[in-house]
Amino acid sequence: MNAVKAWTDRNLKGDPVIWFIVFAFSIISILVVYSATGTLAYRRSSTPEAFLLKHSALIILGLVAVWVSHKIDYRYYSKLSRFALMASVPLLLYAFFFGDSINEASRWIRIPIINQSFQPSDLAKLALIANVAAMLSKRQQNIDDFKAALIPVLLWCGVICGLIALSNFSTAVLLFATCMLLMFIGRVPVKYLLMLVLIGALAGSLALALGTRGKTVISRIQNFISPTEVPYQAQQSYIAIATGGVIGKGAGHSAQRNRLPFAESDYIYAIVVEEYGLVGGVTVLFLYLALLYRGMIAVANSERAFGGLLSAGVTFALVIQAMVNIGVSVGLLPVTGQPLPMISMGGTSLLFTGLSIGIVLSVSKGEVEEVNMQVKSGNRSKISKAA
Repeated sequence: MNAVKAWTDRNLKGDPVIWFIVFAFSIISILVVYSATGTLAYRRSSTPEAFLLKHSALIILGLVAVWVSHKIDYRYYSKLSRFALMASVPLLLYAFFFGDSINEASRWIRIPIINQSFQPSDLAKLALIANVAAMLSKRQQNIDDFKAALIPVLLWCGVICGLIALSNFSTAVLLFATCMLLMFIGRVPVKYLLMLVLIGALAGSLALALGTRGKTVISRIQNFISPTEVPYQAQQSYIAIATGGVIGKGAGHSAQRNRLPFAESDYIYAIVVEEYGLVGGVTVLFLYLALLYRGMIAVANSERAFGGLLSAGVTFALVIQAMVNIGVSVGLLPVTGQPLPMISMGGTSLLFTGLSIGIVLSVSKGEVEEVNMQVKSGNRSKISKAA
């Protein structure tokens, strides 16, 4: 036991509670995705075991991403975010005009050698959040200066969110909301936040008019507010949740997985509740809230503005997306197509989620190391004075 503790202390630094949450989500994801992919495997003339192996490999890749990114000093992400943000613009444009189209949405770029597709919006989200945190932290002394401090922030938010909204409106709205929260924490005056709302409304309107998702967005909102029209996938999700009971039907005993579209991704929370009941659903919800709480602790303990803003932005992005996915599954929100972070089956989205978690761990690790250094230096000064 001591050897295990010594190994974790050396290799898994940062907030131990966040590490526990990451491993808990990984186990839950493997169990639920394996159960939910039966029909998908049949449609693709494959087996659930093949999907299990592939998803497990991606989970491991995501854990490696967590480990690697948490070993990097979080201050380096300020510089890396600039290059990632500039690379995101051509990638988003390429995906919109030439990318792979699924469900009438061109969001994916296929990587030829490994034959794996990824969404540039995953890179753009992380890059924008990190870059906004960096810009706000550098401008804390003149945060009221609209021209010098805020125009670059507003422009980048409008450009990236607008480009994402061309093919993925819900992701753009969630990213925009995250940037708003980040700017609020960064002490941006309310009048400028209202200006950002106007910029977001303009960019969103242009994206709906010029993009491919305008009709889909309108129809989903109409179906949500209609007292009679309930989309098929929403009906099946409600049935899965209603029949789960308190303790659920048991692992692998879901009935709705054979009827629920995207049971392994967009509606995986419904499968969690059906198989593990109210207990399982509340446990997953609690883990996300615990992640939010621990991320905010990293913000409170941060000695540098960039570390606090970076941790806040990344944590908000993950937890808001999770709450939206859960809200859709239980009927509180219209259909959005958002996966459940760290649980839904995915490709490179698991990699970027791992990077995000690793960044939060890097912030918490950095602050602990700085405190330890201050304590050591204080002890040395006391010893020298005593001598």
